[in-house]
Amino acid sequence: MARKQKPIKSELAWSTPDKIVVRGKDLANEILGHLNLGDMAFLMILGRVPDKNESKLFNAMAVTLVEHGITPSAIATRMTYLGAPESPQAAVAAGLLGLGSVFVGSMEGVAKMLSENADIESMKRVPGLGHPIHKPVDPRSVRLFEIARETGFYGKYCRRIEEIGKQKKLVVNATGAIGALACELGIDWRAVRGIGVMARAIGLVGHILEEAKQPMALELWERAEDEASEQQRPKR
Repeated sequence: MARKQKPIKSELAWSTPDKIVVRGKDLANEILGHLNLGDMAFLMILGRVPDKNESKLFNAMAVTLVEHGITPSAIATRMTYLGAPESPQAAVAAGLLGLGSVFVGSMEGVAKMLSENADIESMKRVPGLGHPIHKPVDPRSVRLFEIARETGFYGKYCRRIEEIGKQKKLVVNATGAIGALACELGIDWRAVRGIGVMARAIGLVGHILEEAKQPMALELWERAEDEASEQQRPKR
């Protein structure tokens, strides 16, 4: 007996020879020149164009995640570009693959934790708290919460993550703030890491361009190789 086929349907976009429609809006006439990149991302995720306050907050969240220096993701991108300069997309992808529970992607855990009202006491490690550099405060979180107040989005999820931070005596880092703000905006926690992926991809393109002009990947490799091999070399 043949399996009954399910209909294949997407509500994201469709096109004809002379028209492209994204989330119900004409790309050429209603989106291009009207929406910035952050607003377009908001439209794709939530299915509607943000209002002025939502746009300000969401764009601030995304911009926060674009760049944070020579991080593991940036190093992975630079190293991949060193080996395959003909494939910048592979270099960006290499950097994005490391956005998980420790770096950037932790805001997904925050959003899930807050939206499901998880029991914090049973968690060995609470996502969104602590930072090796930014302590006792993370300036990014401070500013994001300021913007949330300015736009009317500082609510129960923001208060909850700050309460948890005080309880654990740890700084609420940027991903903690963004996870809470995503909940305030009504974003499904399963899409929250995607905000970081989108934003960090932009930063990694910048790292590729700098690597092409001012290379450091070869130096990082050679120095790591020298130090890692130091103990194996015979003493003179």
